Amino acid sequence: MDPVGLQLGNKNLWSCLVRLLTKDPEWLNAKMKFFLPNTDLDSRNETLDPEQRVILQLNKLHVQGSDTWQSFIHCVCMQLEVPLDLEVLLLSTFGCDDAFTSQLGAEGKSQPESQLHHGLKRPHQSCGSSPRRKQCKKQQLELAKKYLQLLRTSAQQRYRSQIPGSGQPHAFHQVYVPPILRRATASLDTPEGAIMGDLKVEDGADVSISDLFNTRVNKGPRVTVLLGKAGMGKTTLAHRLCQKWAEGHLNCFQALFLFEFRQLNLITRFLTPSELLFDLYLSPESDHDTVFQYLEKNADQVLLIFDGLDEALQPMGPDGPGPVLTLFSHLCNGTLLPGCRVMATSRPGKLPACLPAEAAMVHMLGFDGPRVEEYVNHFFSAQPSREGALVELQTNGRLRSLCAVPALCQVACLCLHHLLPDHAPGQSVALLPTMTQLYMQMVLALSPPGHLPTSSLLDLGEVALRGLETGKVIFYAKDIAPPLIAFGATHSLLTSFCVRTGPGHQQTGYAFTHLSLQEFLAALHLMASPKVNKDTLTQYVTLHSRWVQRTKARLGLSDHLPTFLAGLASCTCRPFLSHLAQGNEDCVGAKQAAVVQVLKKLATRKLTGPKVVELCHCVDETQEPELASLTAQSLPYQLPFHNFPLTCTDLATLTNILEHREAPIHLDFDGCPLEPHCPEALVGCGQIENLRLAGSKITARGISHLVKALPLCPQLKEVSFRDNQLSDQVVLNIVEVLPHLPRLRKLDLSNNSICVSTLLCLARVAVTCPTVRMLQAREADLIFLLSPPTETTAELQRAPDLQESDGQRKGAQSRSLTLRLQKCQLQVHDAEALIALLQEGPHLEEVDLSGNQLEDEGCRLMAEAASQLHIARKLDLSDNGLSVAGVHCVLRAVSACWTLAELHISLQHKTVIFMFAQEPEEQKGSQERAAFLDSLMLQMPSELPLSSRRMRLTHCGLQAKHLEQLCKALGGSCHLGHLHLDFSGNALGDEGAARLAQLLPGLGALQSLNLSENGLSLDAVLGLVQCFSTLQWLFRLDISFESQHILLRGDKTSRDMWATGSLPDFPAAAEFLGFRQRCIPRSLCLSECPLEPPSLTRLCATLKDCPGPLELQLSCEFLSDQSLETLLDCLPQLPQLSLLQLSQTGLSPKSPFLLANTLSLCPRVKKVDLRSLHHATLHFRSNQEEEGVCCGRFTGCSLSQEHIESFCWLLSKCKDLSQVDLSANLLGDSGLRCLLECLPQVPISGLLDLSHNSVSQESALYLVETLPSCPRVREASVNLGSEQSFRIHFSREDQAGKTLRLSECSFRPEHVSRLATGLSQSLQLTELTLTQCCLGQKQLAILLSLVGRPAGLFSLRDSTRHTEKLSFPRLEACALGFKKERKKERRFQRILN
Repeated sequence: MDPVGLQLGNKNLWSCLVRLLTKDPEWLNAKMKFFLPNTDLDSRNETLDPEQRVILQLNKLHVQGSDTWQSFIHCVCMQLEVPLDLEVLLLSTFGCDDAFTSQLGAEGKSQPESQLHHGLKRPHQSCGSSPRRKQCKKQQLELAKKYLQLLRTSAQQRYRSQIPGSGQPHAFHQVYVPPILRRATASLDTPEGAIMGDLKVEDGADVSISDLFNTRVNKGPRVTVLLGKAGMGKTTLAHRLCQKWAEGHLNCFQALFLFEFRQLNLITRFLTPSELLFDLYLSPESDHDTVFQYLEKNADQVLLIFDGLDEALQPMGPDGPGPVLTLFSHLCNGTLLPGCRVMATSRPGKLPACLPAEAAMVHMLGFDGPRVEEYVNHFFSAQPSREGALVELQTNGRLRSLCAVPALCQVACLCLHHLLPDHAPGQSVALLPTMTQLYMQMVLALSPPGHLPTSSLLDLGEVALRGLETGKVIFYAKDIAPPLIAFGATHSLLTSFCVRTGPGHQQTGYAFTHLSLQEFLAALHLMASPKVNKDTLTQYVTLHSRWVQRTKARLGLSDHLPTFLAGLASCTCRPFLSHLAQGNEDCVGAKQAAVVQVLKKLATRKLTGPKVVELCHCVDETQEPELASLTAQSLPYQLPFHNFPLTCTDLATLTNILEHREAPIHLDFDGCPLEPHCPEALVGCGQIENLRLAGSKITARGISHLVKALPLCPQLKEVSFRDNQLSDQVVLNIVEVLPHLPRLRKLDLSNNSICVSTLLCLARVAVTCPTVRMLQAREADLIFLLSPPTETTAELQRAPDLQESDGQRKGAQSRSLTLRLQKCQLQVHDAEALIALLQEGPHLEEVDLSGNQLEDEGCRLMAEAASQLHIARKLDLSDNGLSVAGVHCVLRAVSACWTLAELHISLQHKTVIFMFAQEPEEQKGSQERAAFLDSLMLQMPSELPLSSRRMRLTHCGLQAKHLEQLCKALGGSCHLGHLHLDFSGNALGDEGAARLAQLLPGLGALQSLNLSENGLSLDAVLGLVQCFSTLQWLFRLDISFESQHILLRGDKTSRDMWATGSLPDFPAAAEFLGFRQRCIPRSLCLSECPLEPPSLTRLCATLKDCPGPLELQLSCEFLSDQSLETLLDCLPQLPQLSLLQLSQTGLSPKSPFLLANTLSLCPRVKKVDLRSLHHATLHFRSNQEEEGVCCGRFTGCSLSQEHIESFCWLLSKCKDLSQVDLSANLLGDSGLRCLLECLPQVPISGLLDLSHNSVSQESALYLVETLPSCPRVREASVNLGSEQSFRIHFSREDQAGKTLRLSECSFRPEHVSRLATGLSQSLQLTELTLTQCCLGQKQLAILLSLVGRPAGLFSLRDSTRHTEKLSFPRLEACALGFKKERKKERRFQRILN
């Protein structure tokens, strides 16, 4: 018997334990690895007797202390088949603290480390505790090699065997399938010292484990950051690298060290690199300094792996970051152990600023379909249930999406391994519908058949919850009771490892096998433990925003806790929870209802994208249709998800919720990194109308999955792939699905850098696909606009070959396509290919090829093809390098195009635009055309049909030498319709203007000709006036000399339709044309021009031969008297002149006299209108009109008394003046008196208007006094109020009766006698009206008494409103007295208003 057995005092019990364990040495080895994770199962022990080997192992366990020994005894009783009497003795003797004597405890703790860890471990010596010994290089190399071998041997022993727990398949610990790895590039320079690891993903093949390290780079720090969400397998990959290195696969590294930040966080002192490697990992047998010097010298062959970097980001204290993070920072930046390779794993979130900018970022994206299948094949290798497991995954979409997370895939396989033998196929849909129930089935699978340890589960869940609340993931024996440790070890819920905090300081630590398992057990405790009420429970039902990961110093440990709580709120979990709660089903139901109620409140709130995803996970876990419907209906139409990573599971959960929504939705994943197989989750979701994946960093493989998924989403109306750096082939693959999306209206592929050949392929797709209405490509923009056909989806599915179907050919004829390929670097050969493509396509609404490199030849080809391409509206070839020589070629090319409506070429502005009209209808027969002519003769000129085209060759640098060739090219266009020609902004000069005047008759009838901004002199401008006599189509010439605006225009109506040759055989046409030429005047408008006498003489001489009628409009800043006299003297030379207008032209005070004299000198003048000495108009009679009356208006001409006599003398020379208007002058009372004195000499037969001349009552009284000397005056009216009117109406013969109306004259009492005298002398005055003339009752009586008149009818009206009451009897008495005195019949009428 060994000493321990003897000192325990129970020889028989010890012997029974040894015999029991001798029967199952593998189980004992597994427990040795669990309780002593750093122990060495030395191969030398295999030579010992089995009993001796068991005794040795028991001794090692016993000396660890009472907690470890008691936990081991509990495991023996739980897992092995122990007789009941022996189990009672073991638990009563060894399963409590009394079984340990103080002597044995002290003895066990005093044993040296060499005895505890025989073989590899040696007594530790601090790196700096002994002086450096001088050794030769050979000895140093031998020491280093010995340490490296020791390092590799230690790793080999660690990963030599992974023994499964009770009831687990052997492959549970041995299956490894590498997840999807994607290398990413990121700029780590941020102002806040933090980076996000979810940046641009490179498009390419998967990154293998060997590709993680680029050994060709030898300079500077080399750091790799492995980013992955929880459960993606970061820690597993880190250990896999250690195992592969131990097996000799990573030969580029001589040494590999693996550290976990969850353990390093326990270090409170600053470490040196040698202390990190030797004190916390593996110590050399001797001479630490020599070994470290070798590692430092060969640092480029040393790999340091730090697992869980996100757990190291503790809040910084006043002295900066913690000691471990400081050491990590120096290693990354190369200040310590320069040249070593550093790899860190982390969840996506805020990363420390110590990471260098050139650090390689690698994303772990979980499993895709093939990887899930590979994992299942390995897990169920050589088992009959393998095929059944694969079938379950293929038929259960929810389970398949869960398996995208490697950790959940392992759990799912374990559950299937447990379920398949006892359940019918297809039961996984009901038993494994959610992540929560997956973990629930895992707990059942790991538990003994028919027995669920409820109390142990709840107690372990309490430990898990306490750890989550305190941020604790490592537990020690003091934190967990020995029975719970045994329970966790038995059911593979806990793992163990050696925790080293310094030299000689190490102990066994425990942790849950995965963080999500810790969260699940904590959720079980919250839902089933009687210690937790529902109010406390609801505090844990919260939504975490993934955006917080950008700024939080440390990521939370309870990300999935609300999800598990929601999953446990499912009715399916109630029996399981009730069993845990000792049958208290009411309490469980109340807690479940409380969780659902919290989720209902959250569903109705306005949430950010990350919280929406978390809410969908929670709602989906509950399996409550009512809650899912409430959540789906509460989501907004535009649902944005911006700048946070999304997994396939996230999208699958979102689509599950959206299936409960009735209204459509717009999903925007702008800037969200997506896993390659994410698009598969969108298949069949009929609620998604718009899908935006702009900047989603989706890879080529992800696009391939999406291309397969899009045809299964026929309800999509808009899809965007902006900013994804898609390759040419990927873009082509995407557009292949266009025929399969019958409702799609927009496809955005902008910012994806495609080549010209691919662009032409896209143009072919636009031509052949019957739903495409526009393809717009401009630099980085690439957009398809579509118009869904009327066919239903079912019809499209019945006819998949759309390119050959009759429906497409019919649609190609009916639809209209707009093609915009702007700034796409197209060249001549591309234009040829494009023309050939478009000739086979549908009608084109618009073709825009601006900003390319077509040059002259390419523009010519496109212009020639314009008539064949059936372009309905516009062809844009701007900014394509067209030259002056190319302009002629383009003009010749389009000369025969009937549909061309406008061509605008401006080389200065790089503009080349063709505008088209609809194709003309077929010409009708001769009878129809004759009937048309008959109806045409009855139409007004403005109603005539018009067919015209515009040729705008502006700012092209055209000179006189180019005109002949241009006119030849334009010759064909002149016969296709009325031509508007624009040569503005060129360099024709005087020579070009003269040459053009010679060439214009050969162009036929033009609608207009613009020669503005061509540098013409005044002589050249006046030379253009000659065109009136040479061009029959020219009806208006507008010239603004200073601004160089020169425009020759024809008749605005279609007067030249026969002159163009369209109707040459009809005599009515010529007759009608002659009629129009006689009726429509020609017009010359000359403004901003120095009108000197020589220029005016030349102008009039040129206009002498111009056919009439002619309107001449002149405008200049000031016209001198000499120029005006010259112009007026030339009027008799222009018999065809019908109008002369001087607008906005300053005239001298002498101009009214010159113009008034014209009335007598030129009998053809019928009206002179001069206003304010700035506007003068002369109207002329035609030669066919007889001489008649004329009129003159001279308003606002500053005429005063001194001008009246001479002015009246000029007017007296006229034979007949129907009207003279002298209003708004400066006559005053004196001027008016003078005018009235001269009035009998002026032959006025109509109206004399003297309004607004500042006159007073004196003028009114003088008018009354003058009436007897003017027998032809029939009516006079004066208003001295605000109206200020003074008008005298004349008749051709002497008028027997006269009427006088005086208004607002404000007569004073002294004026009454004078007024009465005038009235007495005006014997022909028969009616007098006084309106508001301030004559009261007394004044009226005096007026009546003083008026003495001969017999006859006289009417007096007083329209004044008197404020005092008038005495009618008194006035009547005055009238009667007046009647008796004169003994004549009088009539007096008074009207009171």
